[in-house]
Amino acid sequence: MMYPRKEALAHLGVLLDDGSAVDITASDPSVPFSSLLALIEAGEHAWIEAAALAKRAQRRLAPGEFTVAAPIPRPTQFRDSMCFFQHIEQCAIARQPESAKTYRLPDVYRRQPVYYIGNRMNVSAPNADIVWPRYSQVMDFELELACVIGKTARNLSVENALDHVFGFTIFNDFSARDAQGKEMEGRLGPAKGKHFDGGNVFGPCVVTRDEIGDPQALRMQARVNGTTWCDNSSATMNWSFAQLLSHISADETLYPGEIIGSGTVGNGCGLEHSRFLKDGDVVELEIDKIGVLKNRVVLQAT
Repeated sequence: MMYPRKEALAHLGVLLDDGSAVDITASDPSVPFSSLLALIEAGEHAWIEAAALAKRAQRRLAPGEFTVAAPIPRPTQFRDSMCFFQHIEQCAIARQPESAKTYRLPDVYRRQPVYYIGNRMNVSAPNADIVWPRYSQVMDFELELACVIGKTARNLSVENALDHVFGFTIFNDFSARDAQGKEMEGRLGPAKGKHFDGGNVFGPCVVTRDEIGDPQALRMQARVNGTTWCDNSSATMNWSFAQLLSHISADETLYPGEIIGSGTVGNGCGLEHSRFLKDGDVVELEIDKIGVLKNRVVLQAT
């Protein structure tokens, strides 16, 4: 999704490797899919039509001629997982350093993928300022890979699960760590620690599954103010996306436009480094074949 500089309405477009874009909506205003979510819901025939429209487009938009919007501003559903054991272990030890020699990963993480349902209404765009919630003093980022469901699915097998994925995107799961730490004692999952306005950022685009190739072989990097905090890989996921989708879809239907996060890659957040974000910090998350998701964190005016 993108906003041409001279227009107020978002258009469906294709980002190109050189930073330019093709406006599919402008290529043929009669197309029945005016957004990425509408395109996904229209099915595979529409995906083929959109690809053909992109190839026929007569004009490209230069980087300064458009603004990238959230690919799916309001997902059908949003779930986030914890599929990287390194992240879980390092966060637990960071919270209680004295446990470094005795910490043991809870058995539930090895028995099955663990996930929660997040707030699908609180999505921010690439390059947007993320406003720090007033009730928090400890702001953090989290580097995640996320898949977007393309086809209605139920009771998926590991073997066919990825056939129901439309594509992949980057997810920055901004977190108010102090609020999260307090509420997790209630054992119902995060709420105010994750659900503040604008706390979920996806982008800069959704790359289709055929262009991603193996989602378990992507380099994942995080930088704060240009300094690298994380350089890891989706290959370190202890539960693959195929296994994750098979588990979630057991007697539960997944619908087109749902976004499902991988959980944070090891070293992919400030908590693991025992350092956190400050007012004005710029966070860049980069994943192979997808691009860079960039946001600045700012304090609210009192």
